[in-house]
Amino acid sequence: MRFIVKSYGCQMNSYDSQRMEDSLLEASHQRANSLVDARLIVFNTCCIREKASEKLFSDLGRVRALMNGSAEKFLIAVTGCVAQFQAQDVLKRAPWVDIILGTQDIHQIATKVDEAMHKQLSGSLVSTTLNAKSKFMRLSEQFFHRNVAEFITIQEGCNNFCTYCVVPHSRGREFSRAAVDVIQEAKQLILLGVKEITLLGQNVNAYAGEGLDGKKWNLSRLLAEFGQLNGLKRLRYITSHPRYMDEGIAEAHEKIATLAPSLHLPIQSGSNRVLGRMNRKYTVEEYLKCIQMLREHRPDLAFSSDFIVGFPGETDEDFQQTIELVEKVRFSQAYSFKYSSRPNTAAATMNDQISDTIKSQRLRVLQDLLNEQQNKFNKSFVGRHVNVLFTKKGKHKDQITGRSEYAQAVTVYNDDGAVFIGDIARVEVTETLPHSLIGKVVK
Repeated sequence: MRFIVKSYGCQMNSYDSQRMEDSLLEASHQRANSLVDARLIVFNTCCIREKASEKLFSDLGRVRALMNGSAEKFLIAVTGCVAQFQAQDVLKRAPWVDIILGTQDIHQIATKVDEAMHKQLSGSLVSTTLNAKSKFMRLSEQFFHRNVAEFITIQEGCNNFCTYCVVPHSRGREFSRAAVDVIQEAKQLILLGVKEITLLGQNVNAYAGEGLDGKKWNLSRLLAEFGQLNGLKRLRYITSHPRYMDEGIAEAHEKIATLAPSLHLPIQSGSNRVLGRMNRKYTVEEYLKCIQMLREHRPDLAFSSDFIVGFPGETDEDFQQTIELVEKVRFSQAYSFKYSSRPNTAAATMNDQISDTIKSQRLRVLQDLLNEQQNKFNKSFVGRHVNVLFTKKGKHKDQITGRSEYAQAVTVYNDDGAVFIGDIARVEVTETLPHSLIGKVVK
């Protein structure tokens, strides 16, 4: 059956989507060239914000129109966080969905497709069991085509229960994979031509998996092992939680040559009062100490972050404290969003919700400052050299693009064919665009 997997949301969803593709290919299904060409459509979903959930139902409506106009058998699967967290809502609003698989049942995709193709009774096949260990034990052992930069999930789930977040419900409690498994996966990816690996986890720096010596390893010990892998040119990890950041990780950024000098460290708010209501379990002062510790070990470390504006009860003073924190840290990049109420979270029941008008005003102010900082950071590279891993063709003829060690998007004109996808080359930055760099390869 010709299939296509559409992935929404975070990098972990991208990883899960690839592993489902591996399972389907292993079961002799074929990739479709487009949505119209597919007869199995898998929506791997995100529910971190309401907009992401509603995008799924909009897409399901469009696919139903394709189904009604086709004489061939169609199968629709909804997987991931919406499937895990809102399975009954999916069944109610889109009863034509054939398969619903939660975040830790994706290894069943090929089996469920086979069942759906031969089932006699109507109704959806639903599986939403939270068992991360079983998921990783039963994922396909075959790896098919990969890009030059790829992900490996090493930790899944969360024990923190931030009051705005559904992750403990959609991904379950924290689970760390054994080092032997993730290292073997990395070696397989390297054999397929992967040059950069990003280690993934909801709280990746809370990693506590069984090490090669049988003892429990933390993230810094695992990073050291990855730093020794032949053929791996660049290493990253995401997403870190400030309360799990330690000296060992800071030292890793100083000692491991392949570990990129960029770090995503979400803070969400610059107000201790708001952080307390979010149940983030750290203070602004502790966050700033983390930044200082990391910069002492790697002065050129580029920091990105996440921010939520308009959290219930956020005052003008709270928001101003967020602005002050941004001015202190100087982020190279950041993601900022208006607070989005999610079902079954504590924040959704707080009685001091902020109006959308105020959220929008505050978001605009914050994003203006963050964009100004990103532009200033990028402009500081004009005339300097960066190391770029080229990952794909550019938008225009003879262009090739990639990312610097600081996670900046970089584009060069390659009309002489000096570099290829998969190469790491030294590039002189000649100009900047709002969110990227332009340069020329240094020969």
